[in-house]
Amino acid sequence: MNLLDWIMTIRQSKTDAGERVIPLNAAAREAMIALYQRAKKIGPVHPNHYIFFACEHGHVDTSKPQRSWRTAWRNLTRAIRCPQCGKQQPPREVCRNEECKADLRKVKSPLVGLRFHDLRHHAITELAESQTSDATIMGIAGHVSAKMLRHYSHVRLQAKRVALDALTGSTVKQSNSESKEGGYDTKYDTKRQSEPQQVPQVLENMVELVGLEPTTSSLRTMRSPS
Repeated sequence: MNLLDWIMTIRQSKTDAGERVIPLNAAAREAMIALYQRAKKIGPVHPNHYIFFACEHGHVDTSKPQRSWRTAWRNLTRAIRCPQCGKQQPPREVCRNEECKADLRKVKSPLVGLRFHDLRHHAITELAESQTSDATIMGIAGHVSAKMLRHYSHVRLQAKRVALDALTGSTVKQSNSESKEGGYDTKYDTKRQSEPQQVPQVLENMVELVGLEPTTSSLRTMRSPS
């Protein structure tokens, strides 16, 4: 992790993508700063320490990397918030707030069933919808199978279809609005077609006796007063 240039270098991966460098966006930078500030509260911070450091049974060791966050992810995706007092807590029947004691048996976390790998899939889908090239997506995500590339191509096509449908909807809405104002009735259309159309000045300058595309000799005549 390079906090000076705000880049993350992935040296090892589950796939054969190899080492890759990923720039951190604004949200990732804020998260890294928060983790860095948290590490400073725990103890001295050195360049060779890990941001995601080891923590087992309450014992913190910033010189060793975190091997797994299965428990942390399970607690995060199962945590609920009391609808009355707003206190966040693990799933339980009664709110742990002594002054609240609300019934939480029907309260569920909106993140139930969310897998950590779903975050990767969501990020690549967002990139595909933003018309990011396949090469850039693979450079960020690493190895992407041909099957997944076809899926993301379908996502990209669907995003284009939605954009065009929105454009068509706004055009129809504008047309209906103008029709209600009475600016495009049959009488107006007939009158408009009968009126002579003025040729733009630029087009008048381009058209000569030889036509819209003058010959080379005509162009020389236009450029030189002699």
